[in-house]
Amino acid sequence: MAISIKLPEHIEKMRIAGHLAAQVLEMIGRYVKPGVTTGELDQICHDYIIYQQHATAACLGYRGFPKSVCISVNDVICHGIPSYDKFLKEGDIVNIDVTVIKDGFHGDTSRMFVAGDPTILGERLCRITQESLYLAIKMVKPGISLNSLGEKIQQFVENEGFSVVREYCGHGIGEAFHEEPQVLHYGAEDTGIFLQSGMAFTIEPMVNAGNHHVRTMKDGWTVKTKDRSLSAQYEHTIVVTDNGCEIMTLRSDETLSRIIVHG
Repeated sequence: MAISIKLPEHIEKMRIAGHLAAQVLEMIGRYVKPGVTTGELDQICHDYIIYQQHATAACLGYRGFPKSVCISVNDVICHGIPSYDKFLKEGDIVNIDVTVIKDGFHGDTSRMFVAGDPTILGERLCRITQESLYLAIKMVKPGISLNSLGEKIQQFVENEGFSVVREYCGHGIGEAFHEEPQVLHYGAEDTGIFLQSGMAFTIEPMVNAGNHHVRTMKDGWTVKTKDRSLSAQYEHTIVVTDNGCEIMTLRSDETLSRIIVHG
């Protein structure tokens, strides 16, 4: 599949979908606290997307996924299935991954939350993971190698004593949930892909406190760290502009002064 270059009318629709996805993460934060279940959080997100935003939760039914958002707690790396049996505890770190479809286009984003007060390790892991995402976003502009984003993330993360998951990556996005190209978060053989204005994709590093190895649970979705260490992830949908990039899923708690991005 060729890499899609988005037209201005596509970008405008992605801007709307991305803003809606960001709003879900802004809304759900006040509900993430000890004692709540991940099933309750999923239902709140579902109702907000369907009844407030009049949009579609892309995860629900995607390849058989049974819930509207992915919620991954502590040693769950990604694709955690929300459950009314999973209660959050003090200090849990929680990734909520939201993808919204509006007018045929997708907005995909995730961030970390903490139930109650964080542990020292949990806070540091989340902070370093977010910073690795920002470092990659700052690099984005036409002409740079796609592979250089992953190299930068890996170098930064490993210098902090953590590791980057290899099995999962960012992806092109638009009318389809997952498009070309794959966006690796570690250094690998150069694909020869260089960024062009109009390319849209996610960057979503998954960072483990221990080693990078993973294990998949019997449900076929939930992916955990093999060594049971903590894992964190942050994700944004971006589009390459003529001299930088636009973050489609920027939240109100983030400032562009922290993420130096040219328009």
